[in-house]
Amino acid sequence: MKQIIAMGGGGFSMEPDNLLLDDYVLKQTGKDRPKVCFVPTASGDSLDYIKRFLTSFRELNCETSYLSVYKAPLGDLRKYVLEKDVIYVGGGNTRNLLALWKEWGLDQIFKEAYEAGVVLAGISAGSICWFEEGITDSIPGALTPLKCLGFLKGSNCPHFDGEAERRPAFYQMLKDGKISSGLAADDGAAFHFEDGTLASVVSSRPNAKGYKLEWNAAEKKVIEMALETKFLGK
Repeated sequence: MKQIIAMGGGGFSMEPDNLLLDDYVLKQTGKDRPKVCFVPTASGDSLDYIKRFLTSFRELNCETSYLSVYKAPLGDLRKYVLEKDVIYVGGGNTRNLLALWKEWGLDQIFKEAYEAGVVLAGISAGSICWFEEGITDSIPGALTPLKCLGFLKGSNCPHFDGEAERRPAFYQMLKDGKISSGLAADDGAAFHFEDGTLASVVSSRPNAKGYKLEWNAAEKKVIEMALETKFLGK
């Protein structure tokens, strides 16, 4: 089964004391001790980000590694990726991420891994990258639409409740026809896709939700629908 878990925010990056989403990702592998590889390309392979990943995931039952394009692993990059159970992509600049992945051939390697059953996951930039389009702050001072990998149909917007400009920007882009209908996730919410279809929405925060948004041409307005979201805590 092909799986992608796209997080609007949260996880170890934003909630180091709340690893509910990270643990959820690992459980979807069906492995007792899954191999999870962190990909911090969007942050410029930040060493601090890598250290935070390693520290947080030490609390979980898994085998950790990371993939840096600035200091690539020795040997066959494709083999390195396909040996993992989870590819977990961090946040940062999505535009830079896509350019570097294409240069290294990682866009195609990750697609092959996805089709082979490796769970793809990520937060923010690591969430929108899997969709046809995303709403990104890659260009300083503005939120803009961005063409992404297209493993999943439609558009995606992270940090829907965490950044005040996200909702009105998504509405305006839909109204102007600059982006296709899609999904938005609050910080702490995640979309779980199975074989390209949204199977569930989960959250690490009680009130975090996922949403579906589309432009209604007949009524000339954006339709926003809150999706049923399962809180992973008690």
